[in-house]
Amino acid sequence: MNRKFIFFFTEKPLKMIMLGFSSGLPILLVFSTLSVWLTKAGVERSTVTLFSWAGFAYAFKFLWSPLVDKISIPLFSNMGHRRSWLLLSQLLIIFSLILTSINDPQNNIYVTAVCITLVAFFSATQDIIIDAYRIESVDQKLQGSLSSTYIAGYRIGMLVGGAGSLLLASYWGADYYEYNVWKKVYLTMSLLMLIGIIANLISHEPVQKRVFSNKTNVHLKFFANILISVVIFIFVYSSISNPFTDKNFLSFFFTILKLIICFLCSGLYIFLLIKIKFQDSSIIKESYFKPVKNFIDKYGKFALLILLLISLYRVADVVMGVMANIFYLEKGYSISDIATYSKFFGVFATIVGGLFGGYFAMRFGTMITLFIGALIASLSNLLFAWLATTEANIKYLISVITADNISSGFAGAAFVIYLSGLTSIKFTATQYALFSSLMLFLPKLIAGYSGAWVDLMGYQAYFITTALIGIPVLFLIIYISKVAPIK
Repeated sequence: MNRKFIFFFTEKPLKMIMLGFSSGLPILLVFSTLSVWLTKAGVERSTVTLFSWAGFAYAFKFLWSPLVDKISIPLFSNMGHRRSWLLLSQLLIIFSLILTSINDPQNNIYVTAVCITLVAFFSATQDIIIDAYRIESVDQKLQGSLSSTYIAGYRIGMLVGGAGSLLLASYWGADYYEYNVWKKVYLTMSLLMLIGIIANLISHEPVQKRVFSNKTNVHLKFFANILISVVIFIFVYSSISNPFTDKNFLSFFFTILKLIICFLCSGLYIFLLIKIKFQDSSIIKESYFKPVKNFIDKYGKFALLILLLISLYRVADVVMGVMANIFYLEKGYSISDIATYSKFFGVFATIVGGLFGGYFAMRFGTMITLFIGALIASLSNLLFAWLATTEANIKYLISVITADNISSGFAGAAFVIYLSGLTSIKFTATQYALFSSLMLFLPKLIAGYSGAWVDLMGYQAYFITTALIGIPVLFLIIYISKVAPIK
């Protein structure tokens, strides 16, 4: 039997499933599960949607990732650098979930907002650490195993934190609002975080030579200023209204302009701090410029092309996926059908695809796996175009969901492996956080206008268009595989 295949069943991949579970569990407790709780509590829809801003923690996690690379945690120093940071973040997630559970949003919605923001922040921090730990644990040839098992655990965690928590709430009587029901749900989820802690405690620290900063206070001061700059970003973004809400393309470009203005305002704040000598500019160079320079030095003139590939790789998948549930409902499929086949069955199909993608990468190489992942992810969108022409049929739904989720899992595993190969050990956490933030920025931005696209062209043309979006990615992969491959 192939030694690389056997590695799937060794200690490290099995532990990575547990860590992936710990990483995937909190995210839906911040989003979909929370929205159901707040809706049942009678919180206004406009207020519920504002809670999505907690997701900025995942989008901006690269801002504090240098702290994870440079500053050691003295409290758990005997565990090693990565594992001590991981344990701290896991304990803080549990603490934040408990705080969330003991507060009734009907009585104090602001306390709930603070608590859930803390959950998102510590969860994003945990993601930074697990990604770095995974990359540093094995060499590139075995990344396929750890990446695919991590994704499997992550999907299971999402399933438990999403559908699982709602099933518990329903079992305990959530049809009518009862605060104690949701309290028990979030307390139960906090206990399940122990799975990740156990995996951490029985794991070993990656053997890496690391240089720690002797400027801890300076880094923490810089981190505080970064958080203020993020608040400025959110405030400016929410303060600028879009005058082109009925004009799709103008609205899209105005949104991009808004984002540029927000980044400029945040950057201006940091610039002024440096100008008045309140912030040491050397920390900025060390935290951000050096990791970026390291990447550019490594790949030279091809660095921008690689960043373009990172930005575009998941576009076809994400832009299509945001309309999937709405499409199912409008085709006449029931909520029960969607929950059963899209959530439960779909998750396991994704896991199968992810495991297959990981093994394929170890067997045939990263770049060819990346190409096949992009190809089948785009082709699966054509199946939705076909489904749009048929009457509601459960067999058709199952077939399309299975194919889509297997391809998505395969492509996701391939991409994680690719990003892992791009990072330098000196800046593991920082570089990977930058890459992972970049990979969702453009897809999520475009996906925000998916509804308008469907209104304009209909579902069939929309799904065909999302498939065509993936074609430039294929040419990018072919070219980059020749001039700057990951081996």
